Amino acid sequence: MKKTEYPIAIRELIAQLRGMPGVGPRSAERIALWIVQARSDQPEEIARAILSTRETVRPCAKCGFFTMEELCEICSDPARTADQLCVVEQATDILPLEKTSAFRGRYHSLGGRISPLDHVSPEDLRIAQLIKRIQTERFSEVILALAADVEGEATTNYLVELLKPFPLVITRIAHGLPAGGGLESADELTLYQALSGRTRL
Repeated sequence: MKKTEYPIAIRELIAQLRGMPGVGPRSAERIALWIVQARSDQPEEIARAILSTRETVRPCAKCGFFTMEELCEICSDPARTADQLCVVEQATDILPLEKTSAFRGRYHSLGGRISPLDHVSPEDLRIAQLIKRIQTERFSEVILALAADVEGEATTNYLVELLKPFPLVITRIAHGLPAGGGLESADELTLYQALSGRTRL
């Protein structure tokens, strides 16, 4: 006897929702059924917001943060300190640092970290863009704010060797971050202490 299932459209919606980070099978099913049964226009409004975001939000041409223009608000702000550059792994690492108010310079997102096991090499990251910025924007200090795990350390060491020929101070944020943890899981006080206690490399 064939078991009863949801129509193919609902099954496909559940499958798509399950592909989202943090959404398990039960959550995907609940969300899909809410979308189908909602009596308001909210599902359509969510769909429009998703499409609009996909069409209008892009990486900043300089730092890689999210923007709807060529440059993000941070890069286009003339009040920012122009001689300090903080290098992070992902664009999502910038906001946690901004919330501490401990840093008022510029940022550069690498778009990841060196990870041979995941087939991520230096050429896959925004390292060439970083070198170009250092050559043209004349920073006096580069702060490396990468995760304190194996891949983060490998990326930090690689960048230190790459940046040594340049006439600038290379520092890293202090290890107030838990070993094996990233910036997104740290609280604001920990990030503030890590930024304030950075050490020279």
